[in-house]
Amino acid sequence: MKNKRSLKKRPEKEDINQTPRNICPECNSTDLDYNHSRAEVTCKHCGLVIDENIIDHGPEWRAFNSEQRDSRTRVGAPLKNGIHDFGLGTDMDWKNNNISPKNVAGYYRMRKWNRKLRISGSRQRNLAFALSQIDRKCSNLGLPRNVRENASLIYRRALENRLIMGRTVEGVVSASIYIACRECSIPRTLDEIAEQSSASRKDIGRIHRSLSRELKIKLTPTSAADYIPRFATELELSNESQVKAIKIAEESKSEGLTNGKGPSGIAAAALYIASLMVNERKSQKDIAEVAGVTEVTLRNRYKEMSENLNLAVI
Repeated sequence: MKNKRSLKKRPEKEDINQTPRNICPECNSTDLDYNHSRAEVTCKHCGLVIDENIIDHGPEWRAFNSEQRDSRTRVGAPLKNGIHDFGLGTDMDWKNNNISPKNVAGYYRMRKWNRKLRISGSRQRNLAFALSQIDRKCSNLGLPRNVRENASLIYRRALENRLIMGRTVEGVVSASIYIACRECSIPRTLDEIAEQSSASRKDIGRIHRSLSRELKIKLTPTSAADYIPRFATELELSNESQVKAIKIAEESKSEGLTNGKGPSGIAAAALYIASLMVNERKSQKDIAEVAGVTEVTLRNRYKEMSENLNLAVI
């Protein structure tokens, strides 16, 4: 057998560019001051500048809580449930700026294939169409971004669990928006959502109950106090009227007057009583139109609340 040559281990090179040093070469102190604003490392004991022009590897932004820190971290673009590919795809602009006439046809074909590859298959086409409808309807209803993302997530779950079969895309989209509004405590009535949809109110209600049951989504009952700020803003009522109306609605709930009754009617009656008490009179017709209830419903709730709560309303 051949003798193996003994390999000498090379000595490790000393990293002379290692910054900052951990010990002061003058007084051997380890109490150092790292001043990132001046890019210097100084000894607190003797004041010797040990290193200069140091590199700050920390972020250039500041965060005062965990939410800000998570939102400002740079780990790529955030995933968006409102886009069928979560926003990870690449879009090619349709503008032909700075493109020579010879290459226009080539760029057109590239854009065409890019669009086809991003949406491939019936599932992707269904998802892309439904999510665009969610974004459009939420925009028409004036709903914030978190409701759109939540509604998109609910539709994705319904598609994964094959709950779309036998139902219209329009009905499932509207039901997803209604459930998302309930979860985010941004109340919208079924009538308001049905106005922006081709599906009927009855179909949206049936689909939303089915999705909540199949996806095991627990929805808390909508409170009348949640509707009052929006109705009061549309009626141009003062903050005092809003506070009184919310108090009246909460007292009605504690007395059991809201059991089995729609929250919109309770909110409308509370606003009507509060407007009379604060001398900001609004007609029953105007309040009923804003709340989406009939004048008869408003009068019935108004009489029940004023009699049982002993409200002195003139």
